[in-house]
Amino acid sequence: MAKRDLYEILGVAKNASDDELRKAYRKLAMKYHPDRNPDSKEAEEKFKEAKEAYEILSDAEKRSAYDRFGHAGVDPNAAGMGGAGGAGFADAFGDIFGEIFGGGRRGGGGPQVYRGSDLKYTLDISLEQAANGFDTEIRVPSWENCETCHGSGAKPGTQPRTCSTCGGSGAVRMQQGFFSVQQTCPTCHGTGKEITDPCPSCDGVGRIRKNKTLQVKIPAGIDDGMRIRSSGNGEPGVNGGPPGDLYVEIHIKPHGIFQRDGDDLHCELTIPFTKAALGGPVEVPTLTGKGEITLPEGTQTGKTFRLRGKGIKGVRASYPGDLYCHVVVETPVRLTDEQKKILRQFEESLETGGKKHSPNSESWTDRVKNFFS
Repeated sequence: MAKRDLYEILGVAKNASDDELRKAYRKLAMKYHPDRNPDSKEAEEKFKEAKEAYEILSDAEKRSAYDRFGHAGVDPNAAGMGGAGGAGFADAFGDIFGEIFGGGRRGGGGPQVYRGSDLKYTLDISLEQAANGFDTEIRVPSWENCETCHGSGAKPGTQPRTCSTCGGSGAVRMQQGFFSVQQTCPTCHGTGKEITDPCPSCDGVGRIRKNKTLQVKIPAGIDDGMRIRSSGNGEPGVNGGPPGDLYVEIHIKPHGIFQRDGDDLHCELTIPFTKAALGGPVEVPTLTGKGEITLPEGTQTGKTFRLRGKGIKGVRASYPGDLYCHVVVETPVRLTDEQKKILRQFEESLETGGKKHSPNSESWTDRVKNFFS
């Protein structure tokens, strides 16, 4: 008799999220639980069927194998090795190499032990905060023991029983020709225990996801994309395995004035054309306060001035970078008739003065004439 589709059993779509799978399973488990249907063989079978479907689809590797190969991808007896090279085959060799080289899981006489997954947290900060450093608090997802079942995963008043598939070892062995390989038990997922009556609060997981607050120190000079590791604050391990780490990734928000390039800063310095022509002192912003530069007479757009040491001192730098101010000469707008008259008189005075007051413009005009001639 052909087995039913696991998604059909739970009544969800193939792209259902983990939360949708969990809600569908809880609904079926409550409906067909043996305690609610003590004399119904059909309800007992439906309960087991829903439990098996959820156990497979809630495991990322098994779900992937099922999506690719169907039931053969998750049946340890299919093709002798987890079916068509599916997840069972990969897990088996993963256990072999883990035992030889000391990987993230450990086998042997007891349940399989797994290191927890690492977590990533993106922290948005300002350029000033990056330059000066600061202490902050972040809230990250965490797991705590379920208060209802006290971490056992079993419904209050019941206890997990020794897994009938692996005998409590957390692993099963499969034979394929000359190879004898060990694989995580598909029934208990390496715990060595089988929960027949799952806790209604945590769905048999034994833990409930909550948020926790962590103190994080952001060092002065940190740059965009850098990461800070918080050891042991990732996902908890399985069966007593070590927890993963939390990586806080820094994202520096765009600044209204400065652009950062390593330890250097760049900014546009917009000045009126009269200041560009006459020169003189100009006030410029820096991260540490006001600065000043002196413009020479006839300063042109594109001229760059450097203020040494007014950049950022990076986390690995001995000295701070520099600030580069790029001049942009602004042309006046919305002139009055009187102002236009004055400018025309000024332009005429330049033409009759006998000196080249706009060498770049005159040179460009000559080049254009030569081009057309």
